[in-house]
Amino acid sequence: MDLDVSQRRKLLELGRKSIELGLTTRHLPAWSDVEIDADLQCPRASFATLEIDGRLRGCCGTIHPARSLAEDVWRNTWASAFSDPRFPPLARSEYPYLDVHISVLSPLEPVNVESESELLQSLRPGTDGIVLELDAARVTFLPAVWEQLPEPREFLRHLKEKAGWPATFWSSRIRVHRYTTQSFGAG
Repeated sequence: MDLDVSQRRKLLELGRKSIELGLTTRHLPAWSDVEIDADLQCPRASFATLEIDGRLRGCCGTIHPARSLAEDVWRNTWASAFSDPRFPPLARSEYPYLDVHISVLSPLEPVNVESESELLQSLRPGTDGIVLELDAARVTFLPAVWEQLPEPREFLRHLKEKAGWPATFWSSRIRVHRYTTQSFGAG
């Protein structure tokens, strides 16, 4: 389901509202979907990415749809601002400079590969978001990461390092999924 302009605008408004309320309370504001478009009430997974001057300021999201898309964006945007462990909570002085980007994920699609070289051949640079899972560990890169890492081997190496694995690590037990995103944002 592609989102239209008004639905994308509504999701960005919801994300900004959760941050604005969070700047006051420092707690996740209660969710209410009283005035939400029916399509935005469907379960979908999303990520919220925050930037200031083109630099990452927070990014949190979900891989599997567990709640309405609108609520998922509400929670993920707040989490990106106040509970991404890589950054301190967003300060009120930063808010005017904040760019909010939302990525709505397609359903995960298994990628059945026997080796890293097979995975590298199946990657679609610029299109695929990738999830690697091994035992209890799970890691993902959104398709937007291809902008910084356009070469498949480097993309995959950085993804493994993000998981805490050596860049050259591979195991036949790694499970791979791909997804695409509909991404949009505003300053």
